[in-house]
Amino acid sequence: MTEQLERPHDTGYGGGAPTLPRKLTVPDVVAMKRDGRRITMMTAYDAAFARLVDRAGIDVLLVGDSAGMVVLGYPTTVPVTMDDMVRMAAAVARGASRPLLVGDMPFGSYQTGPQDALRGAARFLKEGGMDAVKLEGGRETVESVRALVDNGISVMAHVGLTPQRVAQLGGFKTQAKTSRAARRLIDDALALEDAGAFSIVLESIPAPVAEIVTERLAIPTIGIGAGPSCDGQVLVLHDVLGLFGDFKPKFAKRYADIGGAVVEALRAFDADVRSGAFPDAEHAFTMKESELDALRRNLARPRAV
Repeated sequence: MTEQLERPHDTGYGGGAPTLPRKLTVPDVVAMKRDGRRITMMTAYDAAFARLVDRAGIDVLLVGDSAGMVVLGYPTTVPVTMDDMVRMAAAVARGASRPLLVGDMPFGSYQTGPQDALRGAARFLKEGGMDAVKLEGGRETVESVRALVDNGISVMAHVGLTPQRVAQLGGFKTQAKTSRAARRLIDDALALEDAGAFSIVLESIPAPVAEIVTERLAIPTIGIGAGPSCDGQVLVLHDVLGLFGDFKPKFAKRYADIGGAVVEALRAFDADVRSGAFPDAEHAFTMKESELDALRRNLARPRAV
């Protein structure tokens, strides 16, 4: 790997000379596994957070259909539409310049076959500004993955807990806990690699299974609740920042309580408005006294009929 791919030391908030590392590509991410460099991936759903993720030096930015739960308020990811995803993807693309951008194909956009998968994925690239797309599922998605790759669209695969199948799975449960289920997952991962996927997300599976998959694949594995042996890790931004209420998945580490800070800030605003402390002179605009006098004289005249 070249020095161009080093994470920027300057976050944009002061300290150090700013750096302008080049845009990460699919080959860059694939090469990170070969070179033994850990991959970081984070979700984002709008331009503001995408800009912050970019400044932090994260490698891959996923516009996840997890937005259905953490942004749109749905109980699962299933109701999210392609229009929802493309709109958020376009916002993220406007906010981030360095990370590899991956759009999450929503439920129903690829299960009906390769042609629908091509149409949806093309929208992510053309309208959403994404570099690649992500599909959930094992061997049943291989045909669609191959069709996308053959048509120039890079694909990140996703096995283990696949949230779009949460009803079928009986909830958000750990997968591949038996030897038979683990073997099926390993075979799925190998089939997806053969189909051309450039990386694969392993969600909520036992750490030893994730280690075996990582050892057997030439492409990078990105873990979420899959232990430390994966080539990279991904988390949902709202879990990392404490923005999703009190709910915290077992595999998620909360690095800040931004949600609590937001509540306190809003309570302070509420109190200031009710007491009359805000806005004060510092936060108000003025006009020339002569113009104000002229306005008063004008208002004192009778209105024209």
